[in-house]
Amino acid sequence: MANAELIVPVHARDPYKNKKSIEFSFRAKRFMEIRRLMEEILAEKGECHVLDLGGSEKYWLIGEDFIRENRERLHFTIINPEPQESRDTDLFTFSVGDATDPDLFKGQTFDLVHSNSVIEHVGDWDAIQRFADNTRKLGTRYYMQTPNFWFPYEPHFRFPGFQWLPASVRAFMMTKMRLGFFARQETYAEAKWHVDSIRLLSANEIAKLFPDATIKRERIFGLAKSIMAIR
Repeated sequence: MANAELIVPVHARDPYKNKKSIEFSFRAKRFMEIRRLMEEILAEKGECHVLDLGGSEKYWLIGEDFIRENRERLHFTIINPEPQESRDTDLFTFSVGDATDPDLFKGQTFDLVHSNSVIEHVGDWDAIQRFADNTRKLGTRYYMQTPNFWFPYEPHFRFPGFQWLPASVRAFMMTKMRLGFFARQETYAEAKWHVDSIRLLSANEIAKLFPDATIKRERIFGLAKSIMAIR
């Protein structure tokens, strides 16, 4: 399973260093949905255990004030294919694994399963379906966010309509220029790997993957920039 938080190339800008950045602003607004779910759980149970599929400890800086206020009642388990080190081991537990594995945390459930811009990185449609199935079965509640295929600006390659071009054209372009987070690729094979590693989804596809969710759209200038499935 590839991971949005882990495979961002070396030249990527860090949206967490500048809280006035557009990226941080959008993530902070999304956190209001996540916070609502966590507050409901805390009101019901007094504690909240979150499973973050493909995330990172740094991501949760978007809600650092809320988390600091409730840290004695919160715990985050983060699953990734590669090991990570935690600066706050009381609050975060890291587990190496594949979020598309049908046996992931078999027999366990979490209060909230969360993923942010991860599902589009996990592989082909079968892998995407397994990721969605794990999201639904491992959590009493869940929050899943992903960029919208039909938004005209591709957020990874940062090129208008890039996702609508044939894969061969996209790979060719990557061998000729730097695109978004990605440096110019030396070979077509390397470029094609990056192109194939990201599969943006539409709202209709998200609705099929998460039939028990409320589908919400994050808009900019009236256009749906990203899609959230929330239960």
